[in-house]
Amino acid sequence: MKGIILNAVEFAVTDLFSEDTWDDLLEAADLSGDYTAIGTYDDADLGALVVAGCDATGMEPDDLVRTLGAHAFPHLATRHPEFVDGVTDTHAFLRSVENIIHPEVMKLHPDANPPRFVFEDRDNGALRMTYSSDRKLGVLAEGLIQGAAAWFGQHANIELVDGHGASTTTYDVYVSAAS
Repeated sequence: MKGIILNAVEFAVTDLFSEDTWDDLLEAADLSGDYTAIGTYDDADLGALVVAGCDATGMEPDDLVRTLGAHAFPHLATRHPEFVDGVTDTHAFLRSVENIIHPEVMKLHPDANPPRFVFEDRDNGALRMTYSSDRKLGVLAEGLIQGAAAWFGQHANIELVDGHGASTTTYDVYVSAAS
């Protein structure tokens, strides 16, 4: 896992709770927390942080990961404004992840293993998104989508179609103006 994701999770934890909470989670997970954006880290680090976070907050793992994803998005968007500048809506941004952002990541970090996304426009206005990754972090993608929608002044309604918690998960993503 690239460090930028762990940095974004750190941002979310400190934004939602506190810097002390982040330090407490690192201690409970027996991790150093010395994550650089360009570093590559064991996927188990995120899992250990989620376990520690669930113990500390009483939240269920999916709820915690989804919440962290939603609150991590502003960190990612601020750190890389080139990926959000000029984008006007959530669906357009989501398409750019597979076609622009992840190819750029691979140019800079050939060792990266980002998730794959396939999109299909649905007649009902939804964008069907299929997430594929051995990390099985579709719920993190859900949170990031919610964060992206908020960033673009929209609300995302994400419906699971198939594969909750699997390496391939399919969602229908509906967006509307934020209320």
